Amino acid sequence: MTKPEKSDMKQIAVIIPCYNEASTIGKVVREFAAALPRAQIIVGNNNSRDDTADVARDAGAMVISEPRQGKGNMLRTLFNSVDADCFLMVDGDATYPADSARLLCDKVLNEGCDMAIGDRLSSTYFTVNRRRFHNSGNKMMRSLINWMCHSNVQDILTGYRALSRRFVENFPLRSVGFEVETEMTVHALEHSFKVDSVPVDYQERPEGSYSKLSTFSDGYRAVKTALTLFGEHRPLRFFSIISAALLLFALVLVTPVFIEYFKTGLVPRFPTLIVSGFITMLAMLLWVGGVILEVISRNNWKQYELMLMHYDKTSIVKTEIKEG
Repeated sequence: MTKPEKSDMKQIAVIIPCYNEASTIGKVVREFAAALPRAQIIVGNNNSRDDTADVARDAGAMVISEPRQGKGNMLRTLFNSVDADCFLMVDGDATYPADSARLLCDKVLNEGCDMAIGDRLSSTYFTVNRRRFHNSGNKMMRSLINWMCHSNVQDILTGYRALSRRFVENFPLRSVGFEVETEMTVHALEHSFKVDSVPVDYQERPEGSYSKLSTFSDGYRAVKTALTLFGEHRPLRFFSIISAALLLFALVLVTPVFIEYFKTGLVPRFPTLIVSGFITMLAMLLWVGGVILEVISRNNWKQYELMLMHYDKTSIVKTEIKEG
């Protein structure tokens, strides 16, 4: 009799948020049940108008419903309803391979990762995906987040990732829609959770299945979320950039006025001088506001880290009591 792996002895929950995925969800549930035979397979039915819930149940999954529309709302409900040592998050559109599930879960259960990212962009995504704006959008988001967080994560927007109990129980999810992956990644990077990546093959949607992503509206929301998080986590840097841009604009406006003054001793364009003065004042106020918010942000970061330390100590005690 072979000894089970450590990951087999810990509880894994495969959570699959779905909206109108009846054509693919049965296949996804069966494949992940075969790849992780001891795992709970839980489908989140997010207000689907087709037979997603019935097909998922017939395939052997537990179904949890959430009437509030949006992937973020669905994940919030799943995180609050499911108890596990490892949460494997995957989309229900059959674009992610189940044969990578074990590798992702082992990163969390056996290697101490808090988030193991299924990296599509280092594998087949750019050759398989036919929506060129999605390709450029993924590259842009990757560059923006890595610049903001001084990191080197290859795939920011992937919907395939394994999460530790520690991360899920300490992640204040606020997003409503598809921008949840951006928020999740930034939170992990900013609070020094252990993040690793596993290259995974990306597969095109099967015939008859269609994407619910809107290239421009969802892209806009993802960028907006990234900039909002930038302002929250790096307020001094964020407002310094805006302040510098305003000062440069004010300098461009006022330079001809000063040139005219030094030549003739006259200031014929008082409105331009006044406007540039107000812009300069606004830039200074924004910079001072950034300094104040930076202090607040650092204090919030310290409070979060203290809370996380307390959580870790409590978890160790609970584990020792359970094993004892």
